[in-house]
Amino acid sequence: MDLAKKVVDKMINEDAFSKWLGIEVLEISAGFCKLKLKVREEMTNGFKIAHGGITYSLADSCLAFAANADGLQAVSIETSISHTKKVTSDDTLTATSKQINKSSKTALYYITITNQNNQEVAHFKGTVFRTEKEWFPKN
Repeated sequence: MDLAKKVVDKMINEDAFSKWLGIEVLEISAGFCKLKLKVREEMTNGFKIAHGGITYSLADSCLAFAANADGLQAVSIETSISHTKKVTSDDTLTATSKQINKSSKTALYYITITNQNNQEVAHFKGTVFRTEKEWFPKN
């Protein structure tokens, strides 16, 4: 099993919230992640649209998986999101990451979220702090 998949399998196995969201990992490699989820009725707010936290959480998981997939533990230090189209129950969302910059201490990612019609519904930007701690130390 490659390192990226091994890391993300471990992360998602211990991530009750991502499991509750119903996140499915479509692709994973160092610095890249693609996730999918189906919006459920209990994820909607009083306007009958998805709570903004749903797209935010999907993007945040995508950021975490992409940033950790190289085997070093990384944590977010700054994130933001713009919602560009409403999301409703039964929509299927896909989050795709793009690594913009990576240094020994930080990395910057853009996450685009699209619906089942390939329409962009949200844009997320996240910066992570890269620790020196390995997910699977060799000793």
